[in-house]
Amino acid sequence: MNQKHYLITGATAGIGLATARKLASAGHHLTITGRDTGKLQDVAAEIAQLGDGEVITQLCDSADMAQITAMAAALQRDGLAYDGIVLNAGIFLPQNFSDLSETNFDQTMAVNFKAPLFTLHALLPCLNNPASVVFVSSLVVHKAFPGAASYSASKAAFEAAARVLNLELAERGIRINSIRPGVTATEIQRKAGMSEKQIAELSGTMQDTALGRILTPEDMTAAISYLLSDASVGMRNAYLDIDGGFVL
Repeated sequence: MNQKHYLITGATAGIGLATARKLASAGHHLTITGRDTGKLQDVAAEIAQLGDGEVITQLCDSADMAQITAMAAALQRDGLAYDGIVLNAGIFLPQNFSDLSETNFDQTMAVNFKAPLFTLHALLPCLNNPASVVFVSSLVVHKAFPGAASYSASKAAFEAAARVLNLELAERGIRINSIRPGVTATEIQRKAGMSEKQIAELSGTMQDTALGRILTPEDMTAAISYLLSDASVGMRNAYLDIDGGFVL
């Protein structure tokens, strides 16, 4: 097996955790990041049982630039080199435009746009040539949802930046592509303030899609694995819509 080393941000829950499980089961080495030391250790212990690859934990709050810089410095100091990065950490803070606050906007842009951009920048010395970067974007880049103006803008902003970075980083062998998940059952709904009843109702509406159910984090992992793999070497600034047929 061609064993590789990947870094996943926000790997203690949702799509990040599902991806870590998938890659660990394939025998790859992993570095996982998160904001909670306890969760990081629990996840590392779990996924280490799935394969024979090493699992390294790195505490990092994506909203904190100092922690991003410190993380990159620590990894570089340890001589770690990565074949790919999954920029997964993100937040969703729904707010109608008429109620939009500067705090909401700034926090959303800081975590969903600034953080992945500067995480990639800080980790450039740790990336092999070639290396694949996968950004977990969202359906909202091309499908409008009320209350998601800041969220949509934050995801679209990184995709726009990635177009330029694919040119600037080409000589380093770095390629950047995205997946665009549709409505997916993760902790993001509860963190956004939705009640259990609202979550159940949201799940119920997804029965009308071609897939016939709400998406799960596990539905995203095959696409992420493909984009990380050598099979996607010819792809640059591509995106894979994984929406269960929501926009058909």
